[in-house]
Amino acid sequence: MARPRAADHEEKKASILAVSAELIASEGYDRASMAMIGRRCGVSKALLYHYYDSKQALLFAILSEYLDFLRASLADIPEGLTPAKRLRALVGALLAAYEDADAEHKILINDIALLPDALQGEIRAREREIVAIFAEALSALPWRDGQRERLLKPATMSLLGMLNWLYHWYRPGGGISREDYADLATSLMVGGVRGLSETQARAAPQEAEA
Repeated sequence: MARPRAADHEEKKASILAVSAELIASEGYDRASMAMIGRRCGVSKALLYHYYDSKQALLFAILSEYLDFLRASLADIPEGLTPAKRLRALVGALLAAYEDADAEHKILINDIALLPDALQGEIRAREREIVAIFAEALSALPWRDGQRERLLKPATMSLLGMLNWLYHWYRPGGGISREDYADLATSLMVGGVRGLSETQARAAPQEAEA
């Protein structure tokens, strides 16, 4: 007969993931043993293995749960917004989801390569879902003919690069709020696309005369 789950099974799993993420982010994946994680979580090593049968399984759970959380944070952006407002809403939602998640974010950037190829593939697939959401939003901006196809991918990755590395330098109360930074990042992208289109529009008559 299968062992029945405790009523607080999911709560314990969530708590283990949160504590494990903090420990792995601060100590490093190699140094953070399952015994150390169990002590920090206040559970026995045997009970920890009941929830996660290996440290790799624990790492995969941290990353997959984190990316699912980020993806869900973007799902409630309403339809019908102008392209610029939709992009701003997505940027703001992602930055809000990043708050208090520095440990998970650091692990995502630094430790995904420690997973087996198959599990890495599952994590990368979740990442691509998030990239696709931002690419679609950026694609809706008023690009001039030919620019969207050529520059959409680098623009998307540039925007996500700005957002993903925020944890390295951002400090609450340091002169700019997350909302202010969301405004800044969105304005840079919207203004950049507009500027490229205006530059190409000015160049077009000159090319025609040449």
